[in-house]
Amino acid sequence: MTWQFVLAGLAVGVLVGMTGMGGGSLMTPLLIFVLGFNPATAIGTDILHGAIFKTVGGLRHHSLGTTQARLSGWMFVGSAPASLLGVATATWLKHRYGDSVQSTEGTVLGAALLLGGVGMLLKSVLRVRDIGDGAFVMRPRDKVAAVLIGLVGGYIVGLTSVGSGVFFGLTLLIVFPLRAHKVVGTDILHAAGLLWVAGFGHLIAGNVDMHAVAWLLVGSIPGVLAGSQFTIRFADRSLRFLLCDVLFASGAKLVAPNGYGWLWATGAFVLLVAAAGLAVRVRDGARVVTVARVD
Repeated sequence: MTWQFVLAGLAVGVLVGMTGMGGGSLMTPLLIFVLGFNPATAIGTDILHGAIFKTVGGLRHHSLGTTQARLSGWMFVGSAPASLLGVATATWLKHRYGDSVQSTEGTVLGAALLLGGVGMLLKSVLRVRDIGDGAFVMRPRDKVAAVLIGLVGGYIVGLTSVGSGVFFGLTLLIVFPLRAHKVVGTDILHAAGLLWVAGFGHLIAGNVDMHAVAWLLVGSIPGVLAGSQFTIRFADRSLRFLLCDVLFASGAKLVAPNGYGWLWATGAFVLLVAAAGLAVRVRDGARVVTVARVD
């Protein structure tokens, strides 16, 4: 079923190219729900695929000058060892629970996706403090914050494969005064290094399907290049809102696989996202009117 892997990689690649996030958050549910992987293998395969996939994006962003390499480095100090701890936890769950590991890891992954959906919604509506495109001088407290962010996010990524885009991108927007394109570039550069560490950990633990990784890359690499061209034609915030719904629905289905409770929860979240989108549009419209009156 190689063509399914190529299509999955292409779809995720285009979305990541358009929105700057969603790689692990979308690929892992696709591998589980559509391609029939168990959560442990889906997580490991997704992480190693993401390491290669995001390395391409990270190198391109660095060449364009849209990264803060020192900030990425300080986050990596915390995230690299924490991701290995997350991999060890995932492996322990696999051996400890045996046949029931799918349910256990599915619940953990579902909770992470639910948080990811909420986090992405917050990221889409928050106003960002901007600074110039010059060098970002890191103070001691900035370095401490970066390491702590790395510790928490690295463990989540190693355990579930979710968070390299959603968690780090959100915290970068809140904690550091960076322009949006700098946040995306810095996040991808850091994620590339982090996912290599976690990916090798999962590879050693036997949680990676290399056949799937190879064919996913056939689709995802050209997909991200194509998706980057679409960003100038589509509203970024609209795509992020859609991604919020996808993440939340996937997480709700993993947490409550039986019955229709996950549908009710997803429906309520979709209404919340729609209300947030309307509020943002009204806010931005009022800002435009105010500026026009001042001029």
